[in-house]
Amino acid sequence: MSYITADEKAQFFNDVDQYARTATWCALATETGGEPRVRMVHPTWEGETLWLATGPETLKARQIAANPIVDIQYQVSPPDFIHLMVRGRATLIMDDAVREHVWNNVMDYDLAQFWPEGPTDTNYIAVRIDPVRVELSEMFGTLNKRVWRVGK
Repeated sequence: MSYITADEKAQFFNDVDQYARTATWCALATETGGEPRVRMVHPTWEGETLWLATGPETLKARQIAANPIVDIQYQVSPPDFIHLMVRGRATLIMDDAVREHVWNNVMDYDLAQFWPEGPTDTNYIAVRIDPVRVELSEMFGTLNKRVWRVGK
């Protein structure tokens, strides 16, 4: 296992984004009251920040509000078998300017299929995930493991 240096950070997050784009879905884990919950989501990277969208009444939003620490796992199919794990702090954002930015400039699918009123739809929340640890490796985590940690 190798740890990412400051000089390697930009290239590392570029690699993370490229591999994440090959996996349409990933698993998001939340925890509240000692009980975990895992669901499939489709987040999108913007530099070192991970974004996803949800609604304010979802269990996902309620659990993030109660405990913002989340884990995300991508599993990229053959032939690469890339393993991408992210631990971070999630923030639920209702600011119209941020939601519009995420809607128009970040997400790589049409959010209008879920929120037809557009980026100011009150049923749409932008979820910002600020990673504290990102792990990228091959063959289900057994080869060429590279790890970035905040502040390291």
